[in-house]
Amino acid sequence: MNNDQIAGKWKQIKGEAKVMWGKLTDDDLDIAEGHADKLAGKVQEHYGKTREDAEREVKSFFDRY
Repeated sequence: MNNDQIAGKWKQIKGEAKVMWGKLTDDDLDIAEGHADKLAGKVQEHYGKTREDAEREVKSFFDRY
């Protein structure tokens, strides 16, 4: 699924993202709007991961959808 498709379905999968990354707030997820780079930045910020690890997690998450 490409970024445009993810952004279009973001409201549907936002709950799954909240389950996966419980430290992210609804505001964080609203800011991300389904964009992988923004979501990876929020994951990195809240979990103290490297940028590469956060991007890998987000890519894996999006690949499931």
